[in-house]
Amino acid sequence: MHFTKAHAYGNDFLYVQKDAVEGVALDALAREICDRHTGIGADGLIVYERTPSGASMRLFNADGGRAEVSGNGVRGLGALLLAHDGRPAAEITIHTEAGPKRLTLVGPSQTRPLFRAAMGLPSELRQVPIVAGGESLQVAVLNIGNPQCVVLGALPQDERFRRLGAALERHPMFREGTNVEFAEVEARESVRILIWERGVGPTSSSGTGSCAALIAAAAFGRAAREADVIAPGGTQRVEWRDDNVYLTGWAEVVAEGEWLRARPMVT
Repeated sequence: MHFTKAHAYGNDFLYVQKDAVEGVALDALAREICDRHTGIGADGLIVYERTPSGASMRLFNADGGRAEVSGNGVRGLGALLLAHDGRPAAEITIHTEAGPKRLTLVGPSQTRPLFRAAMGLPSELRQVPIVAGGESLQVAVLNIGNPQCVVLGALPQDERFRRLGAALERHPMFREGTNVEFAEVEARESVRILIWERGVGPTSSSGTGSCAALIAAAAFGRAAREADVIAPGGTQRVEWRDDNVYLTGWAEVVAEGEWLRARPMVT
């Protein structure tokens, strides 16, 4: 089975075409191929099919669980699709389970193309009290195509980050789990984050997580509605406008190969 690997700021994904995995148990395949020691290693598996306007995709987290969308995963697929496209401002649409995401190429299209992605608008944005990991917290929750929980304030040390990230991800408040961001407003146009991704754990970057952090920080933390969001893997620009949330950042295709292990079939 042929695969491609791409990443955005260290948030990495494996891409396989839909026709290569017909009849395959995709949750089991995701767990095997994403394993960092016995597989290729990635935060998620994306199964895609080309369309006239771009592609459609399904995303499985490293634990085999389904996810609606990934901003970084969408851009990685964009980099794959436009690898040999010479148009300076190419546009493609990626159809996800959270709706279509429009990508516009805005920077160099060689090894690290820069995209501005229209990610949709947030819904269900609110602040709520919650008890998790032995602490009482006030968190911002919202949906930006997938569920997000943002803890505003000084960034936690590693032990607290892992304790709260794991507790919030599977808190009973979130029936299908949630992605978690810890966000510190450093200045009106600068927000620094740590990410605990649903079904993965700590990640170096998250596109939807960066969007969620900016939205929460602008709504409840006095940040501007356009800001740099700084994750461990690097900085992305997020713009919360009336028509859309726009995410600007790069993605990079790094490898192609053949998966030699027998694919787990649906029984």
